[in-house]
Amino acid sequence: MSQVRHVEVAIIGSGTAGLTAMGNVRRQKKKFVLINGGELGTTCARVGCMPSKALIQVAEDFHRRHLFERHGIGGMESLSIDVTEGMEHVRDLRDTFVDRVISNSTDTLDEDQLIEGYAKFLEPTVLEVNGEQIHAERVIIATGSRPVLPKAWDAFRDKILTTDEFFEQENFPASMAVIGLGVIGLEIGQSLKRMGIDVTGIDQLNTIGGLQDPAASKVAIQVMSKEFPLWLGQPASITQEGDQLRVTSGENSVLVDKVLASLGRRPNVENLGLEHLGVELDARGVPAYHPNTLQVGDLPVFIAGDVNGDKAILHEAGHEARIAAYNATHDITAFKRKTPLAITFCDPNIAIVGQDWNALDQDHLAIGEMPLGPVGRALIMGKNKGILRVYGDKQTGEILGASLMGPKGENLAHLLAWAIEQKQTVFDLLAMPYYHPVLEEALQAALYDLMSQVEHQPDMPVELQPL
Repeated sequence: MSQVRHVEVAIIGSGTAGLTAMGNVRRQKKKFVLINGGELGTTCARVGCMPSKALIQVAEDFHRRHLFERHGIGGMESLSIDVTEGMEHVRDLRDTFVDRVISNSTDTLDEDQLIEGYAKFLEPTVLEVNGEQIHAERVIIATGSRPVLPKAWDAFRDKILTTDEFFEQENFPASMAVIGLGVIGLEIGQSLKRMGIDVTGIDQLNTIGGLQDPAASKVAIQVMSKEFPLWLGQPASITQEGDQLRVTSGENSVLVDKVLASLGRRPNVENLGLEHLGVELDARGVPAYHPNTLQVGDLPVFIAGDVNGDKAILHEAGHEARIAAYNATHDITAFKRKTPLAITFCDPNIAIVGQDWNALDQDHLAIGEMPLGPVGRALIMGKNKGILRVYGDKQTGEILGASLMGPKGENLAHLLAWAIEQKQTVFDLLAMPYYHPVLEEALQAALYDLMSQVEHQPDMPVELQPL
């Protein structure tokens, strides 16, 4: 007979969502268990946000040498990059981030609070792991996701990298194709090119970086295609040709040494026994859940983070984990979700804030636009490429969203996300102070353009605020 253990909350998975949920459950003094199969730690720290940003920094620092002659700095031609040393630096930083996550979370657990193994539902509140039954009052599913890789490409697996293997590479071959030009594909593709690798970028969509806004998308494609070829609008196929791979997309074809497959991620739901929950599962095997409570059906089960297949981003996983943990330790409450915010750390940054372009009501939309070309601060930095597009309600001037490509876009995107979260209008934002010369002046110019299209204008200049 299996050993049986009773807990108040069982958490499956030790990624960002699982560890954040655990911390919140722990603060409520609940008896819990954290169950994790595979390595401890988060996708972000191991193979995602953090090592990719370390790689980007190495590549960008080396790339800046192209501005030296313009600035009167000699010696550009004498500079070189040791990719092996660069990747060792990336891994050293990665290991620091992973160790920090583990030391701040799982290293602090008692022996009976962590089970290393793969859980399976027997019933909605009964799990089996390593031959032991866990009876929980409430369960949080936070098993994360993994890279998508087409089955047809298994034959070439030794020459195909996903993010699971990419950061373990000590060096890279002379040529690579990056298939999938979302966040990770753009970031790594550009970095590889800047480190001296011959890169070809491919995506079956006609857009890159998740941009839906046609004007912003057009600019992004123009900017990025100056760094490496972009083949858009056709799916990629792979065949073996000698020791290389031939990658074909529409009428385009290239021989490369390796491929980076960046085709998105799929939820880790296999072998969890979710069919025993008695709720509908979608085509990916994810159970139906409420987006504001994270409750699965009407069960005492909650799902948070990448595993629900909604927004596979660290800050969203953390927010969902807090909702799930609260509802696993209190009466169930529906919570407002945060303003959507997505950033691609290519150079220049791409960011999408607030409502997606395709969801906007075009009949009641005002758009403020500012190209980065003439912006003084961006010109001084040698980064005057890109565009800002800010969306507002044509009648009230309320800020609804934005799509942008530009230097320090990560910072401008946060300013806009905070404004949308507070339901501020274009008039509110233009009443704020703007220094000179700063990149925020580009945002100011886009906001003035937006304000000119709003139907109800103020009686006095927005910069003037009566006492």
